[in-house]
Amino acid sequence: MDIGFIGLGNMGAHMARRLVEAGHRVIVYDTRQEAIGNLSARGAIAARSPAEVADAAETVMASLPTPDIVLAVATGPRGVIEGGRVRRFVDLSTTGSAMAQRLFKLLAARNIVQIDSPVSGGVKGAEKGTLAVMASGPRADVAVVEPALQAIGKVFFISEQPGAGQTMKLANNVLSATAMAATSEAMVMGVKAGLDPRIMLEVINAGTGRNTATEDKFTRAVLPGTFDLGFTATLMLKDVKLCLAEAKTLGVPMEVIEAVARLFQLTCEEVGPDADITAVVRPIEARAGVKVRTPGA
Repeated sequence: MDIGFIGLGNMGAHMARRLVEAGHRVIVYDTRQEAIGNLSARGAIAARSPAEVADAAETVMASLPTPDIVLAVATGPRGVIEGGRVRRFVDLSTTGSAMAQRLFKLLAARNIVQIDSPVSGGVKGAEKGTLAVMASGPRADVAVVEPALQAIGKVFFISEQPGAGQTMKLANNVLSATAMAATSEAMVMGVKAGLDPRIMLEVINAGTGRNTATEDKFTRAVLPGTFDLGFTATLMLKDVKLCLAEAKTLGVPMEVIEAVARLFQLTCEEVGPDADITAVVRPIEARAGVKVRTPGA
Protein backbone atom coordinates (compact mmCIF):
# COMPACT_ATOMS: atom_id res chain seq x y z
CA MET A 1 0.00 0.00 0.00
CA ASP A 2 1.19 3.54 -0.76
CA ILE A 3 1.07 5.49 2.51
CA GLY A 4 1.98 9.09 3.18
CA PHE A 5 3.34 9.88 6.63
CA ILE A 6 3.71 13.40 8.02
CA GLY A 7 5.44 14.10 11.34
CA LEU A 8 8.58 12.15 12.19
CA GLY A 9 9.03 12.99 15.86
CA ASN A 10 9.54 10.65 18.80
CA MET A 11 6.40 8.70 17.95
CA GLY A 12 6.01 9.30 14.23
CA ALA A 13 9.51 8.20 13.26
CA HIS A 14 8.96 4.77 14.79
CA MET A 15 5.50 4.37 13.28
CA ALA A 16 6.72 5.34 9.81
CA ARG A 17 9.66 2.96 10.17
CA ARG A 18 7.37 0.09 11.05
CA LEU A 19 5.24 0.80 7.97
CA VAL A 20 8.36 0.69 5.80
CA GLU A 21 9.47 -2.57 7.43
CA ALA A 22 6.00 -4.03 6.84
CA GLY A 23 6.57 -3.60 3.11
CA HIS A 24 4.51 -0.49 2.41
CA ARG A 25 5.70 2.25 0.06
CA VAL A 26 5.94 5.16 2.49
CA ILE A 27 6.24 8.81 1.44
CA VAL A 28 7.40 10.97 4.36
CA TYR A 29 7.53 14.64 5.27
CA ASP A 30 8.71 16.57 8.32
CA THR A 31 9.90 20.12 8.88
CA ARG A 32 13.28 18.68 9.89
CA GLN A 33 15.40 17.42 7.01
CA GLU A 34 17.38 15.17 9.34
CA ALA A 35 14.22 13.27 10.27
CA ILE A 36 13.33 12.81 6.60
CA GLY A 37 16.86 11.63 5.87
CA ASN A 38 16.75 9.03 8.61
CA LEU A 39 13.60 7.47 7.16
CA SER A 40 14.82 7.78 3.57
CA ALA A 41 17.87 5.74 4.56
CA ARG A 42 15.48 2.99 5.64
CA GLY A 43 13.62 2.98 2.33
CA ALA A 44 11.03 5.74 2.66
CA ILE A 45 10.51 8.31 -0.12
CA ALA A 46 11.11 11.95 0.76
CA ALA A 47 8.56 14.67 0.00
CA ARG A 48 8.86 18.45 0.17
CA SER A 49 5.43 19.33 1.56
CA PRO A 50 2.24 17.75 2.92
CA ALA A 51 0.61 18.44 -0.47
CA GLU A 52 3.36 16.50 -2.22
CA VAL A 53 2.77 13.60 0.15
CA ALA A 54 -0.93 13.75 -0.69
CA ASP A 55 -0.10 13.75 -4.41
CA ALA A 56 1.66 10.42 -4.01
CA ALA A 57 -0.66 8.36 -1.77
CA GLU A 58 -4.39 7.74 -1.31
CA THR A 59 -3.87 7.29 2.44
CA VAL A 60 -1.98 9.96 4.38
CA MET A 61 -1.20 9.54 8.07
CA ALA A 62 -0.04 12.27 10.44
CA SER A 63 1.53 12.26 13.90
CA LEU A 64 1.78 15.88 15.05
CA PRO A 65 2.08 17.66 18.41
CA THR A 66 -0.85 20.10 18.56
CA PRO A 67 -4.34 20.61 17.07
CA ASP A 68 -3.30 23.85 15.33
CA ILE A 69 -0.41 22.13 13.58
CA VAL A 70 -2.70 19.29 12.48
CA LEU A 71 -5.18 21.82 11.08
CA ALA A 72 -2.45 23.66 9.17
CA VAL A 73 -0.92 20.46 7.77
CA ALA A 74 -4.30 19.09 6.76
CA THR A 75 -6.03 22.17 5.37
CA GLY A 76 -3.50 25.01 5.09
CA PRO A 77 -1.49 26.20 2.06
CA ARG A 78 0.42 23.27 0.54
CA GLY A 79 -1.49 21.07 2.96
CA VAL A 80 -2.90 17.59 2.50
CA ILE A 81 -6.17 19.03 1.23
CA GLU A 82 -4.36 20.26 -1.91
CA GLY A 83 -3.08 16.78 -2.83
CA GLY A 84 -4.33 15.23 -6.06
CA ARG A 85 -4.40 11.58 -5.04
CA VAL A 86 -5.30 11.53 -1.33
CA ARG A 87 -8.61 9.96 -0.34
CA ARG A 88 -8.10 9.37 3.38
CA PHE A 89 -6.42 11.41 6.12
CA VAL A 90 -5.60 9.29 9.17
CA ASP A 91 -4.78 11.52 12.13
CA LEU A 92 -2.71 9.67 14.73
CA SER A 93 -2.31 12.85 16.81
CA THR A 94 -4.26 13.94 19.88
CA THR A 95 -6.43 16.91 18.91
CA GLY A 96 -9.71 16.53 20.79
CA SER A 97 -13.06 15.67 19.25
CA ALA A 98 -13.99 19.24 18.29
CA MET A 99 -10.96 19.57 16.02
CA ALA A 100 -11.51 16.08 14.58
CA GLN A 101 -15.08 16.99 13.69
CA ARG A 102 -13.93 20.27 12.16
CA LEU A 103 -11.33 18.48 10.03
CA PHE A 104 -13.89 15.87 8.98
CA LYS A 105 -16.14 18.59 7.50
CA LEU A 106 -13.34 20.58 5.86
CA LEU A 107 -11.79 17.53 4.22
CA ALA A 108 -15.16 16.06 3.22
CA ALA A 109 -15.69 19.14 1.04
CA ARG A 110 -12.74 17.89 -1.04
CA ASN A 111 -13.92 14.25 -0.97
CA ILE A 112 -11.25 13.28 1.57
CA VAL A 113 -12.31 11.06 4.48
CA GLN A 114 -10.96 12.04 7.89
CA ILE A 115 -10.21 9.09 10.19
CA ASP A 116 -9.22 10.18 13.69
CA SER A 117 -7.01 7.44 15.03
CA PRO A 118 -5.00 8.59 18.07
CA VAL A 119 -2.58 6.14 19.65
CA SER A 120 -1.44 5.27 23.16
CA GLY A 121 1.55 3.37 24.43
CA GLY A 122 4.34 5.91 24.34
CA VAL A 123 7.62 5.88 22.48
CA LYS A 124 8.31 2.35 23.68
CA GLY A 125 5.03 1.15 22.19
CA ALA A 126 5.67 2.98 18.92
CA GLU A 127 9.10 1.40 18.67
CA LYS A 128 7.81 -2.12 19.28
CA GLY A 129 4.56 -1.78 17.33
CA THR A 130 2.39 -2.39 20.39
CA LEU A 131 0.39 0.83 20.44
CA ALA A 132 -3.33 0.96 21.14
CA VAL A 133 -4.79 2.47 17.97
CA MET A 134 -8.23 4.07 18.48
CA ALA A 135 -9.87 4.50 15.09
CA SER A 136 -13.13 6.24 14.33
CA GLY A 137 -14.69 7.17 11.01
CA PRO A 138 -16.63 5.51 8.19
CA ARG A 139 -16.30 1.76 8.77
CA ALA A 140 -15.42 0.94 5.16
CA ASP A 141 -12.56 3.43 5.11
CA VAL A 142 -11.24 2.27 8.47
CA ALA A 143 -11.26 -1.28 7.08
CA VAL A 144 -9.08 -0.15 4.15
CA VAL A 145 -6.37 1.31 6.41
CA GLU A 146 -6.62 -1.26 9.21
CA PRO A 147 -3.99 -3.64 7.74
CA ALA A 148 -1.49 -0.78 7.69
CA LEU A 149 -2.44 0.37 11.19
CA GLN A 150 -1.83 -3.16 12.45
CA ALA A 151 1.87 -2.59 11.72
CA ILE A 152 1.97 -0.03 14.52
CA GLY A 153 -0.29 -1.66 17.09
CA LYS A 154 -3.61 -3.20 18.05
CA VAL A 155 -6.51 -1.51 16.27
CA PHE A 156 -9.73 -0.73 18.13
CA PHE A 157 -12.69 0.49 16.09
CA ILE A 158 -14.36 3.03 18.38
CA SER A 159 -17.25 4.42 16.33
CA GLU A 160 -18.27 5.84 12.96
CA GLN A 161 -18.81 9.17 14.71
CA PRO A 162 -16.06 11.70 13.88
CA GLY A 163 -14.04 12.51 16.98
CA ALA A 164 -14.97 9.39 18.95
CA GLY A 165 -11.39 8.12 18.82
CA GLN A 166 -10.23 11.44 20.25
CA THR A 167 -12.65 11.22 23.16
CA MET A 168 -11.37 7.73 23.90
CA LYS A 169 -7.75 8.93 23.77
CA LEU A 170 -8.43 11.85 26.12
CA ALA A 171 -10.09 9.53 28.64
CA ASN A 172 -7.03 7.30 28.50
CA ASN A 173 -4.52 10.12 28.81
CA VAL A 174 -6.10 11.85 31.77
CA LEU A 175 -6.00 8.52 33.62
CA SER A 176 -2.32 8.20 32.73
CA ALA A 177 -1.65 11.78 33.86
CA THR A 178 -3.59 11.27 37.08
CA ALA A 179 -1.69 8.07 37.86
CA MET A 180 1.61 9.90 37.42
CA ALA A 181 0.54 12.86 39.55
CA ALA A 182 -1.02 10.83 42.37
CA THR A 183 1.88 8.36 42.46
CA SER A 184 4.32 11.27 42.68
CA GLU A 185 2.57 12.64 45.77
CA ALA A 186 2.34 9.22 47.43
CA MET A 187 5.97 8.34 46.72
CA VAL A 188 7.28 11.69 48.01
CA MET A 189 5.22 11.27 51.18
CA GLY A 190 6.68 7.81 51.75
CA VAL A 191 10.27 8.90 51.16
CA LYS A 192 9.80 11.89 53.47
CA ALA A 193 8.65 9.43 56.14
CA GLY A 194 11.78 7.35 55.64
CA LEU A 195 10.54 4.57 53.37
CA ASP A 196 12.72 2.98 50.68
CA PRO A 197 11.18 3.91 47.28
CA ARG A 198 12.10 0.52 45.80
CA ILE A 199 10.23 -1.31 48.54
CA MET A 200 7.32 1.09 48.18
CA LEU A 201 6.98 0.24 44.49
CA GLU A 202 7.26 -3.49 45.15
CA VAL A 203 4.45 -3.32 47.71
CA ILE A 204 2.22 -1.07 45.58
CA ASN A 205 2.69 -3.28 42.52
CA ALA A 206 1.70 -6.31 44.57
CA GLY A 207 -1.39 -4.52 45.85
CA THR A 208 -4.33 -2.47 44.69
CA GLY A 209 -2.47 0.80 44.10
CA ARG A 210 -0.50 -0.39 41.08
CA ASN A 211 -0.76 1.65 37.89
CA THR A 212 1.34 2.57 34.87
CA ALA A 213 3.45 4.98 36.90
CA THR A 214 4.35 2.43 39.59
CA GLU A 215 4.79 -0.46 37.16
CA ASP A 216 6.96 1.37 34.64
CA LYS A 217 7.53 5.11 34.77
CA PHE A 218 9.01 5.44 38.27
CA THR A 219 11.38 2.50 37.93
CA ARG A 220 12.50 3.55 34.45
CA ALA A 221 12.81 7.32 34.78
CA VAL A 222 12.27 8.66 38.33
CA LEU A 223 14.34 6.39 40.61
CA PRO A 224 17.45 6.74 38.41
CA GLY A 225 16.71 10.45 37.92
CA THR A 226 16.88 10.29 34.13
CA PHE A 227 13.41 11.75 33.46
CA ASP A 228 13.57 10.55 29.87
CA LEU A 229 10.35 8.70 29.10
CA GLY A 230 10.07 10.63 25.82
CA PHE A 231 6.77 12.49 26.30
CA THR A 232 6.84 16.06 27.56
CA ALA A 233 4.84 17.53 30.41
CA THR A 234 3.73 20.27 27.99
CA LEU A 235 2.12 17.76 25.65
CA MET A 236 0.44 15.98 28.53
CA LEU A 237 -0.86 19.30 29.84
CA LYS A 238 -2.25 19.96 26.37
CA ASP A 239 -4.10 16.64 26.44
CA VAL A 240 -5.44 17.24 29.95
CA LYS A 241 -6.71 20.69 28.95
CA LEU A 242 -8.38 19.22 25.85
CA CYS A 243 -10.15 16.72 28.08
CA LEU A 244 -11.28 19.43 30.49
CA ALA A 245 -12.66 21.47 27.58
CA GLU A 246 -14.54 18.46 26.24
CA ALA A 247 -15.89 17.61 29.69
CA LYS A 248 -17.12 21.19 30.11
CA THR A 249 -18.94 21.01 26.78
CA LEU A 250 -20.57 17.76 27.87
CA GLY A 251 -21.44 19.08 31.34
CA VAL A 252 -19.23 16.57 33.17
CA PRO A 253 -17.46 17.78 36.36
CA MET A 254 -13.74 16.94 36.58
CA GLU A 255 -12.41 18.34 39.84
CA VAL A 256 -9.67 15.71 40.16
CA ILE A 257 -8.44 16.33 36.62
CA GLU A 258 -8.40 20.09 37.25
CA ALA A 259 -5.96 19.47 40.12
CA VAL A 260 -3.85 17.28 37.83
CA ALA A 261 -3.76 20.09 35.26
CA ARG A 262 -2.50 22.52 37.90
CA LEU A 263 0.37 20.19 38.83
CA PHE A 264 1.42 19.73 35.21
CA GLN A 265 1.20 23.50 34.68
CA LEU A 266 3.46 23.98 37.70
CA THR A 267 5.90 21.44 36.28
CA CYS A 268 6.09 23.28 32.96
CA GLU A 269 6.66 26.59 34.75
CA GLU A 270 9.25 25.40 37.28
CA VAL A 271 11.08 22.59 35.48
CA GLY A 272 10.58 23.83 31.93
CA PRO A 273 8.28 23.36 28.93
CA ASP A 274 10.42 20.51 27.59
CA ALA A 275 10.43 18.63 30.89
CA ASP A 276 9.56 14.95 30.67
CA ILE A 277 6.18 13.80 31.96
CA THR A 278 7.97 12.00 34.81
CA ALA A 279 9.39 15.34 36.02
CA VAL A 280 5.95 16.08 37.50
CA VAL A 281 7.37 14.63 40.74
CA ARG A 282 9.99 17.37 40.99
CA PRO A 283 7.84 20.32 42.17
CA ILE A 284 6.45 18.04 44.90
CA GLU A 285 9.96 16.95 45.88
CA ALA A 286 11.11 20.57 46.00
CA ARG A 287 8.39 21.50 48.46
CA ALA A 288 8.87 18.40 50.60
CA GLY A 289 12.66 18.68 50.66
CA VAL A 290 13.30 15.08 49.55
CA LYS A 291 14.00 13.23 46.31
CA VAL A 292 12.57 9.91 45.18
CA ARG A 293 15.82 8.42 43.89
CA THR A 294 17.76 5.18 44.14
CA PRO A 295 21.39 5.48 43.03
CA GLY A 296 22.22 2.81 40.49
CA ALA A 297 18.55 1.89 39.95
